[in-house]
Amino acid sequence: MKHVLATGLALLISTAATNAANLTFRIAGDAETFSDLGEQLQAASLTASAIGEEDTTRREIVAAAQADYARLLAVLFEAGYFGSEISIRIDGTEAAELPTIGAGNPVGEVAIEVRPNARFMFGRATIAPVPPETEIPDGFAPGEPAGTEIIRDTVEAGVDAWRGEGHAKAELAEQRITANHATDRLDAELRLAPGPRLRYGPIAVEGAEDVRARHIARIADLREGRVFDPDEVQTSASRLQRTGTFDSVSIREAEGIGPNNTLPMTITVAERLPRRFGFGAELSSDEGISTSAYWLHRNLTGYADSLRLEASVDGIGGTVSGGTDYGLTFGYLRPSTFNAETDLYVNGGVESLDEPNFSSDRVFIDAGARRIVSDAFEYSYGLGYEYSETDDALGTRSFSIFSLPLAAQYDRRDVALDPVDGYYAELGLRPFYGANRAGPGAVFTGDLRGYKGFGGEERQTVLAGRLQLGSVIGPDLEDVPASTLFFSGGGGTVRGQDYQSLGVELDDGDTVGGLSFVGLSAEIRQDVTENIGIVGFADFGLVSPDADFTGGDSHSGAGLGVRYNTGIGPLRVDLGFPVSGPEDDGGVGIYIGIGQAF
Repeated sequence: MKHVLATGLALLISTAATNAANLTFRIAGDAETFSDLGEQLQAASLTASAIGEEDTTRREIVAAAQADYARLLAVLFEAGYFGSEISIRIDGTEAAELPTIGAGNPVGEVAIEVRPNARFMFGRATIAPVPPETEIPDGFAPGEPAGTEIIRDTVEAGVDAWRGEGHAKAELAEQRITANHATDRLDAELRLAPGPRLRYGPIAVEGAEDVRARHIARIADLREGRVFDPDEVQTSASRLQRTGTFDSVSIREAEGIGPNNTLPMTITVAERLPRRFGFGAELSSDEGISTSAYWLHRNLTGYADSLRLEASVDGIGGTVSGGTDYGLTFGYLRPSTFNAETDLYVNGGVESLDEPNFSSDRVFIDAGARRIVSDAFEYSYGLGYEYSETDDALGTRSFSIFSLPLAAQYDRRDVALDPVDGYYAELGLRPFYGANRAGPGAVFTGDLRGYKGFGGEERQTVLAGRLQLGSVIGPDLEDVPASTLFFSGGGGTVRGQDYQSLGVELDDGDTVGGLSFVGLSAEIRQDVTENIGIVGFADFGLVSPDADFTGGDSHSGAGLGVRYNTGIGPLRVDLGFPVSGPEDDGGVGIYIGIGQAF
């Protein structure tokens, strides 16, 4: 290593005084050209870190400085600066010449000086063989800046391309890298060894205790004899993790190739504790307190199948929520029942609702299949039955309804409880037949949400929007259960308006739910500190007596809110005020919960 004292133009990166040691970090050359390089060098320096810590000894500073020669040189090579010079002096003596074990006197001055050579450009830049349509990094080409990072990325791209073709043991066989200091050119010739195309061999399962090993292999679905695919291996691991039964999942390839060009695979899992309890609560000034608690078993019968029992009590102490609502539901899910990507679900429950405009007692059950298409997209289909007794302004009625529940969900939010970017869409269609009075029909629902963050990397400002749709197609109002009809007002629709205050007004002045609903919400969310944010919002709702969203009444509300980051999601406090509507009484609504409003 050459030891130089840089002269000429120098960029002062930092000067610090800690533990009686002053650090000067300089890079010779044009300040604008080397500003990014200087930041990378300082970030890689162990010496800078050591001096910045309390109670650092002279021995530790000397050891860090001696290690920095290789670390700083690696940063220079990554950026294409070959033949550069580095000097690290401790109290005027080059660190490489100091003993690590020496005097215990404190360090006074540390000077790190770097003189980058000219940046090298690629002369020849070749990699072969590679599969057709392999995407080689754009920077690996003659005339482009050279560096070890772009060479490494190119090798990785070539190896990944071969692995994607089933050549799991593809590797770099040879590299010829020649630096011409007279012309500042770097020639890089890379040769890959694809190896044979491999198929999955025997699949072993390790770590299984309560979950059946055969079902773990079924969920993974790496079928013996199928051509190796790294994306399929990643999908298999994600599918196992998605069951919620395992703390960790890894899928390893065997080091060696098995007979007949096969590749044995090992699935290693660590199981979670099978049982879990949880609870939640929300508070609204008009809807009162809503509480829920659940019990979850993650592996009920050894097939990574889950059973969730949940009890809820809503409307406690609400001023306009009617009475108190009670519910007891269950949800059963058995992964990879019909095939690797299709689960069995059974959901059901009983509920008793005492709402402002109706009361209802209902028992229901749905069973069907859930298809996981990707991490973002899933859909489900099944059969359902419900029996309910309804009492509202249209009279007391009983319903016995068979249905075909269909649903699809596409979720591209970055964080579910506090999204900054992305979008979410959930659509539902439930064709039904009422055995005693509803007749044929269908219920359509939609929930569309979008988010866009601004303000650089921190994205401190977020614009959020939501569109809710609902429509009951087919029967008349009196032939639909009250719990299926649509109302607007309250925390889930229009904040600032009373809970379920908007519906369809009958000739006698009573209110029932509508056959269609449109809800619009917009928010601007602004971070004030790391943990505190403020929100401005506006909501709109329309309820129509017809299924085609025509006619009917609308209302709106607006307000301000505060968010506090709890680590598991923001604590939400919103104050909503009515803006327009047929029953604008000028009041204020207070809404408290965990997570954003949408």
